[in-house]
Amino acid sequence: MSQTFEQDVAAVGVIDAVPKLLEVVCRATGMGFAAVARVTEDRWVACAVRDEIAFGLEAGGELEVATTICDQIRDTGQAVVIDNVAEDADFRGHPTPAQYGFQSYISVPIRYDGVFFGTLCAIDPRPMALKASSALAMFELFAELIGQHLTARERLAKSQAALLDAREAGELREQFIAVLGHDLRNPLASIDGAARLIAKTPIDDRARDLLDAMRHSVGRMAGLIDNVLDLARGRLGGGLVLEPKPAPKLGETLAHVVTELRLAHPQRTIEAEIAISRPVEVDERRVAQLLSNLLANAVSHGSDAAPIRVAATTGSRGLEIVVANAGPPIPEAARRQLFQPFVRAGANPHGQGLGLGLYIAAEIAKGHGATLDVASDATETRFTFRMPVEIAVQAAAVEAASAG
Repeated sequence: MSQTFEQDVAAVGVIDAVPKLLEVVCRATGMGFAAVARVTEDRWVACAVRDEIAFGLEAGGELEVATTICDQIRDTGQAVVIDNVAEDADFRGHPTPAQYGFQSYISVPIRYDGVFFGTLCAIDPRPMALKASSALAMFELFAELIGQHLTARERLAKSQAALLDAREAGELREQFIAVLGHDLRNPLASIDGAARLIAKTPIDDRARDLLDAMRHSVGRMAGLIDNVLDLARGRLGGGLVLEPKPAPKLGETLAHVVTELRLAHPQRTIEAEIAISRPVEVDERRVAQLLSNLLANAVSHGSDAAPIRVAATTGSRGLEIVVANAGPPIPEAARRQLFQPFVRAGANPHGQGLGLGLYIAAEIAKGHGATLDVASDATETRFTFRMPVEIAVQAAAVEAASAG
């Protein structure tokens, strides 16, 4: 129970069935006073009451817990039934019946979620034949019903709170993504636009070099924003947004990615063999992003002395994209968490970037129903994206049908 004492008391008061249950208790047993009580180690408070004998206690009324038999029930967890106090060996000398003026008494524990809550009890100044009747079974049934109501209400309250938290989290997520996608991109676009305008004016070689460096930095910052935006969508939203469709020019798109990386890193050799012989159904932009991320990783962590090799093919195994580079092998410990965000692939943990490229590549593969695997030894490190042949065949059929 995570509510306060007062909330527990109020929870019983709003259960519509409780007044009817107390009425049934009094009618079935002939007793004049019945109540549901919240009982703790130091408090006894009536949550709901039916009083036909002018006992004088109303809902919200409190008794000193030590003066009640409910205190004993809380300790033992057992029901107490008294037909006639004057003839009961255990209670004829007990101070509680004398203090409150009753001869018959019945009380059973109420529990919910396995925790003692309080009691369902009844008293009367007259003796009653309770033990020989079905009174105890009825009280236990009613106590269980009340406990189930309390459990259901608390779970509903928790669900509503969780829904509210989820709604607030959703609003925060949308605000966060909006900041990344709009408020951070716009200043970069302005800087890039200004740099383009300045580049068209007469400037010396030193100024042009500075402009090129500035535009390179703008492009890199935009890439970082894109990566963080994809992280936010993947972790805070429902995953990366993909739009798969037949991509007849996928080969050209992948070749363009290779060209871009060659231009950005003229000191590195990138060998490419791209042979996309059939159309496949993919999100072309995202697959290009996957290749770009894998190539950027190879440039950052591969050996400068050996070429980076790219292969993209469609065959009996479906669509396959491979990026391989020479260099130090990826340590086994790093390999196990390689596709988690903020983890870098190489042995050098101080490389540039946030360590999001491989995570995003893995999410793109997952969104396509594909796999992204890594193999790394002293000879080379190889990343392989593989989309099952069934998906490629299905996409080809869709393309053929639309062409016909």
